[in-house]
Amino acid sequence: MYSLTVSDHIMIAHSFAGPIFGPAQRVHGATFVVEWEIRRAALDADGLIADIGLMRTTLRTTLDTIDYRNLDDEAGFKGRNTTTEFLSAWLFERLKERIAAGALGRNAVGTLAAMKVTLRESPVAWAAFEGPLH
Repeated sequence: MYSLTVSDHIMIAHSFAGPIFGPAQRVHGATFVVEWEIRRAALDADGLIADIGLMRTTLRTTLDTIDYRNLDDEAGFKGRNTTTEFLSAWLFERLKERIAAGALGRNAVGTLAAMKVTLRESPVAWAAFEGPLH
């Protein structure tokens, strides 16, 4: 299985509900390094998994929807604890939709096997969500 990964970062603010979160129940900031990995069993006719430029642009466009935002104020996150785990799955679904819509080019639609989205919140802690694309 071949894989291709690009990365970027986001800065967000949010708070959590529930005593398990201790002081993180208050509004606080977080900076995440986001890694997006796609996988494919065979390379295309050009020897690629996907166009890396399109991949970088797609990731940035997706991240722009939450970058420099207080997620507590965003309607799509009302009532949710926007944990690192939750956000990795949320980004997975947004990127999956963009792939299906052709954001990585027609050679990537229906040919990618799986992908993984990793959010690194520090050098010692991160979470990821991965799954098949068909």
